[in-house]
Amino acid sequence: MTFEGKVAISTGAASGMGLLFAQNWASLGGNVVLCDVNETVLREKVEEINSKGKGKAIGIVCDVRDYNQICNARDMAVKEFGSIDVMVNFAGGTAVRMRNVDRKEYPEFPDVPIDVYDWGIDVNLKGPFYFAHAVLKQMREQKSGLIINIGSITGAEGDGYGMDYPTSKAGLMFGLTKSIAQYGSKYGIRCVCVSPGPVLTRAAMSNMKTLMGRAAEPQEIIDLCLFLASDKGQFINGENIMIDGGRNAMNRCW
Repeated sequence: MTFEGKVAISTGAASGMGLLFAQNWASLGGNVVLCDVNETVLREKVEEINSKGKGKAIGIVCDVRDYNQICNARDMAVKEFGSIDVMVNFAGGTAVRMRNVDRKEYPEFPDVPIDVYDWGIDVNLKGPFYFAHAVLKQMREQKSGLIINIGSITGAEGDGYGMDYPTSKAGLMFGLTKSIAQYGSKYGIRCVCVSPGPVLTRAAMSNMKTLMGRAAEPQEIIDLCLFLASDKGQFINGENIMIDGGRNAMNRCW
């Protein structure tokens, strides 16, 4: 695969799969815009990518909960590179974990402060919605583009405590992805959701069962995203693709 002359935006790109996608994209000749709230680490990672001498990277501090910052990221991408060919929404996480909620203090869903769940829905659902609204203006003008949403097996399974996460991910996997695909079809724009099962971005993920008896390596998820963006993945549109080692096919006994 080669992405020379192509431009991608990756959110949550100072670490994890957002960063790994950006590194892969640039290594294949593409230009990439890394968006994250962590300015210090973001600068370091952009410098690392640019030191490789292949695709060019720029970093933009962007809180995905802030629509104005998202529009700035879009505008900076177009100003620097001239187009937005791929937008990948990696930024996210379960609010009760990301906000370090003490389960002893807040033992059940109704006990957790609502602002915790607000954070989760804002980052995991409104963030991708905001980015779609912003970048589709550019993609409509250029009459091409791909938006990749990142769902989760949790969107199919649910979670009786961290409810913001499956609620948000289910919204991406079905409502938002299909809706963008429907809108974008007349402009040559596609939208696909990639929904991982357990991924070894955290050690705890190795404890989640799959039919294959293991969690995914992060690169396996990125490889699917790259395929979707490549010439070989052009007929895939409006779909949620589970990449979960067969977890969704498992027989569950509660």
